[in-house]
Amino acid sequence: MTSTLPLQHAPQSLCLLRLSAIGDCTHVVPLVRTLQKHWPETNITWVIGKAEYQLLKDLDDVEFIVFDKSRGWRAYLDLRRQLKGRQFDVLLHMQVAMRASLASTLIKAPLKLGYDQDRAKDKQSLFTNARIAAVSQQHVLDSFFEFAKALGLHERELRWDIPIPDSAKSEIDRVLERSQKLLVINACTSNRSRNWRNWKAEYYAEVIDYAAETYGLHTVLSGGPDNIETEMAAAIVRHARHTPTNLVGQTSLKGLLALLDRAVLMVSPDTGPAHMATAVGTPVVGLFATSNPYRTGPYLSLDYAVNAYPQALKAEYDLDVDRAAWGQRVRNPEAMNFIKVSSVCAKIDQLLDTQRH
Repeated sequence: MTSTLPLQHAPQSLCLLRLSAIGDCTHVVPLVRTLQKHWPETNITWVIGKAEYQLLKDLDDVEFIVFDKSRGWRAYLDLRRQLKGRQFDVLLHMQVAMRASLASTLIKAPLKLGYDQDRAKDKQSLFTNARIAAVSQQHVLDSFFEFAKALGLHERELRWDIPIPDSAKSEIDRVLERSQKLLVINACTSNRSRNWRNWKAEYYAEVIDYAAETYGLHTVLSGGPDNIETEMAAAIVRHARHTPTNLVGQTSLKGLLALLDRAVLMVSPDTGPAHMATAVGTPVVGLFATSNPYRTGPYLSLDYAVNAYPQALKAEYDLDVDRAAWGQRVRNPEAMNFIKVSSVCAKIDQLLDTQRH
């Protein structure tokens, strides 16, 4: 373990390693803003995934190096070629996946800062020589700020300012009138094994009708192009009396960011676009049953989360939240049924009432 922390001077160069996912990379941006505020002369390089790069590629004063995991082992050769002859003063190793740790071996830096022992999964500690402080029960975004604190920076800059180009705004202008008050629903999470975080289409339809009839909101459906998301969107449209605009699979990531920037609010399960909404200041009614919103929820909208996680955890494992491992998932495809339409509508009421006052 190195004894060079906290740093006494700003480093000349710093490399940040966080490849994925969309939500987590969005959480990293306030850390970048914190580094830029305190160390404006430090050159920041971010090794990032291909999809995530599309969202963040125009952050000011950040050099990006794309790691395209779809290329398999060739991605490591690409990274080695791009980093040939380079050395950084500091590496922030902010992802515990073995894929990221293998990539870290190609990044030369005398100080390689990773997670504390409890959070350094997949043997990450073998690839670092310094650790952030061990803090229990932190939100993911707060855990990222621990990297700044370890370096000696304790004042946070909770700011995103992700650029939205005119081309992205035009994507939305072509299909929506600027005068419309928008509710965005991103109904699905990423399609992963045993990742049961999707609510029922008919429940979303009831929320759409409530928002239209109570607040005059027009709903836009967002999401990616895979079959699960497109089928979910089609089912929501069939069930809703007030037909939403279906943009599932039809926007770029920047276009989605532009859409979220125009929305009054968003309703979403635990998924990356919810954190994109947070980044542009749009409040989110989060739907949580299989994961704990206080760990992974939309950071600025935790008061508006519909939190059925305690019920689902009790039903599946007979555990209370304070006895469960922090971040424990509920692996039951029926868990999201603990979330009631009335609870979601009540949170919409709470949120919009707060905005009025």
